[in-house]
Amino acid sequence: EVELVESGGGLVQPGESLTLSCRASGFNFRYTSMTWARQSPGKEIEWVSSISTRGDEAQYLYSVKDRFIISRDNDRNTVYLRLNNLRTEDTATYYCYNHGKMYWKNAARGQGTQVTVGS
Repeated sequence: EVELVESGGGLVQPGESLTLSCRASGFNFRYTSMTWARQSPGKEIEWVSSISTRGDEAQYLYSVKDRFIISRDNDRNTVYLRLNNLRTEDTATYYCYNHGKMYWKNAARGQGTQVTVGS
């Protein structure tokens, strides 16, 4: 059974940083591209970033490019998303998916981790 468990969210002030983690199991993580997406209240879910199987290729939503960094550790079956210089508009529930950018919406996802920026 596929399982994705996100963690690392929290309440931070604008300009601060967080690192999100997604621990995966139940599928061959090493050969699976991974994606992070986010959803703010009342909005559609939004793709944020994807990473290739070996971690040598990454893609980013334009508004997070140069602030967020996606990475993975295939020995730990974990994908990360480093969120730097956070803005209030980054407030959302962040989810990881076990697919790349093209078909992530149809893939499995975890329960999400909440990131809140500002008071």
